[in-house]
Amino acid sequence: MKNLQSGIRQMAEGFLTNNEHFIVDVIISSEKGPSKILVLLDGDNGVTIDDCVSLSRAIGHELEENEIMEDKYTLEVSSPGVDFPLSSHRQYLKNIGRSVKVYTNEGEEIKGVLKEISETMLLLDKEVKKGKKITFEPMELSLEDVKKTIVQVSFK
Repeated sequence: MKNLQSGIRQMAEGFLTNNEHFIVDVIISSEKGPSKILVLLDGDNGVTIDDCVSLSRAIGHELEENEIMEDKYTLEVSSPGVDFPLSSHRQYLKNIGRSVKVYTNEGEEIKGVLKEISETMLLLDKEVKKGKKITFEPMELSLEDVKKTIVQVSFK
């Protein structure tokens, strides 16, 4: 399954014509019924439905033409939604200035505003509640200590 995932990822990356776009992940699941191939596409300035459709057609054509999938399958290309954690340096970069919730390997939840990302560190303005008042304090986290980071959506 890993070889299939990496093969589809390489194929998808080969079809990218816009340098702003990148593949976040390829997820293949085969619980009941046909296998589902989910390709998560993102971009430094977001992606459009047309970007997803174009990539889906290219991947689908390649899968069919070369008979890569032996059994029935469904193919979905979409941008990662709010429930998908940040997984690449480029995703962190495009979300600088946004509110995030960081889950550490020790089980701690940290809310704050993403300020900087380096190859090894994450810099946040950590949200600190003092009664009803909320203040922010700078906080550095080693990326090794981060289990996942979720962008927080605000409807204010």
